[in-house]
Amino acid sequence: MSPAASPPLLHRDLGTLAFNARVLEMARHADVPLLERLRYLCIVSSNLDEFFEIRVSDTLDELRQPATPAGQAHAAAAMRDISLSAHALVDQQYALYNDHLTPALKKAGIQILSHGERNGAQRRWVSAFFAREVRPLLVPVSLDPAHPFPQVANKSLHFIVRLNGRDAFGRENDIAIVRVPRALPRVIKLPDELTGRRQGFVLLSSVIRAHLHELFPERHVEGFSQFRVTRDSDLVVDELEVTNLRQALRLGLSQRQFGRAVRLEVAISCPEPLWQFLLEQFNLTEQALYRVDGPVNLVRLAQLIDLAPNPALHFPPYTPALPATVPLFDSMFERLRAGDLLLHHPFESFEPVVSLLREAVHDPQVLSIQQTIYRAGADSALMDLLLEAASRGKEVVVVVELKARFDEEANINWAERLEALGAQVVYGIVGLKTHAKMLLITRREGRHLRRYGHLSTGNYNPHTARLYTDVGHLTADARITADMAQVFQHLASQSRVTGLKALLMAPFALHRRMMEHVHACTAAAKAGKPARIVLKMNALTDEALGLALAEAGRAGVSIDLIVRGACVVPAGRVGFSDNVRVRSIVGRFLEHSRVFYFRVGDDEKLYLSSADWMGRNMFRRIELAWPIADPATRQRLIDETLTAYLHDERDAWQMMPDGHYERLAQLRGKPGRSAQRELSRRYDAARR
Repeated sequence: MSPAASPPLLHRDLGTLAFNARVLEMARHADVPLLERLRYLCIVSSNLDEFFEIRVSDTLDELRQPATPAGQAHAAAAMRDISLSAHALVDQQYALYNDHLTPALKKAGIQILSHGERNGAQRRWVSAFFAREVRPLLVPVSLDPAHPFPQVANKSLHFIVRLNGRDAFGRENDIAIVRVPRALPRVIKLPDELTGRRQGFVLLSSVIRAHLHELFPERHVEGFSQFRVTRDSDLVVDELEVTNLRQALRLGLSQRQFGRAVRLEVAISCPEPLWQFLLEQFNLTEQALYRVDGPVNLVRLAQLIDLAPNPALHFPPYTPALPATVPLFDSMFERLRAGDLLLHHPFESFEPVVSLLREAVHDPQVLSIQQTIYRAGADSALMDLLLEAASRGKEVVVVVELKARFDEEANINWAERLEALGAQVVYGIVGLKTHAKMLLITRREGRHLRRYGHLSTGNYNPHTARLYTDVGHLTADARITADMAQVFQHLASQSRVTGLKALLMAPFALHRRMMEHVHACTAAAKAGKPARIVLKMNALTDEALGLALAEAGRAGVSIDLIVRGACVVPAGRVGFSDNVRVRSIVGRFLEHSRVFYFRVGDDEKLYLSSADWMGRNMFRRIELAWPIADPATRQRLIDETLTAYLHDERDAWQMMPDGHYERLAQLRGKPGRSAQRELSRRYDAARR
């Protein structure tokens, strides 16, 4: 079947929304601790914010500036489907919050009190809090020719108010806007003496709503609503024109807050004239309006989780295991000379990576340290060690990705601090994000120089290493470390990369090699040989790779796709993607590792990678994949990152031929095993 005659692949944005619906289901599970259920609700809201800031704005661009009339029709249909799906998901969120989570929290002794539910003493306390902490920071703006509609920053909380009567100058300006400063807490804990045995909280929006009339003395508030606008937040910098990318991005960050509006959220009680007025101000259609039954920013409810500590309402603390072989050696260099070390996070600790870098910083025989930085975070032990290495006079080369979305400011700050101490900071290749994760240490040992390296499927972030499943690979293998040195040289000098012995690099070879492996499996199956493909990743949206996998399935290749988020390949669609099975794992930890397995007959190949199978990863980023040649290590990865997840019956969702997902535990009527839980128990047992 030719691609032109093929049924269409699934839509990636609808796949992303479907993934968030699966995350939302975690907030429904009775076996998930209550405050963790609330956290999942907040995660979905945060994900939706980013979805609108990035993906929806891209679709709107296609709609407003189509390449062809057919392209415009396609974008319009996609926008309708996205809007319907997003509205349904938001409605489910608030129904879950109001009908399930809020009553469950109340039963557990945690109550979010509305104005009507507060007793006299609580109302007096809230009134005093408003007068002392909130009122001095609120400056209402009444709209008139001298006071036009104000700038409204991305995702900031505001109130719109309709007033009757006249102002102090006798004019009938009836609309006012109240901006709520970000510095104010969105969740406020009431004193224990006012709530008895319960923990009582009030939301800032409820506090302001109860005292809104105090902002407009001698005028009557006829109608009002909280509102929040989401804006296009994708930083666009013409890298071919700018002379200093860092400065250009700093300027872009200051303007990001006021990009094009893409979504408007208001309270469900908002009078129609007010939301119509807001839509006009933001140049939005009614399709972009979300009338919500609760606070317009559920993300900020995460503050409640920190304010109401209760171990029984959280997941039990999990302590990652330290690999058994690490304590046997006094030095990480000594350990790696004895053989490679594989780390499976979060079941195993990230500490060996930190220890290796710390040892390198203090070892006088270490001459240079090279590292890529994508999402280090604002507080990072690794970055502090790199700063110390530079201050000690070591040759430090850091490839900082300044365009790591929503981490740009933190990365710029790290880059400036490193440069101030003499480190060499480069920003990769113009037009390409550096998403590869590499640490390379060069050490003098006798008359020779020896390299030690670390490659990872995830970021250099010890915090997320406790929350995301990833695989790190520490090695002194000369083939791999020589390739890493060449990649670092390429990123700094933009010289041609030639003759890599082990690593596959995007945008040059990774896509082509993955296609070759899929085609080899297809050819084997057509020749009557057994062929197998198992892929684990976060997203699979590249059209060419998706069509190649569908063709391989039709040829008889047995294919399992473990894709956390959007997957454009439909599962088991007769005549198109036969023999293709797709599952998504949504559990306590965020599935983040990328593992690619191909088998033809007895010949097995397994790669770890920083890249998902997306067009951006294959062609617009610097990415790496590397083979695992050692049979024992390869089998360990097959067992832990593939087979365990293919047997998951608790956290797994199975895609149906029409693209929708069903939870396996519900299909089979029993919870079954969880890969994440079994891996946690396995590593706990090994530690004991």
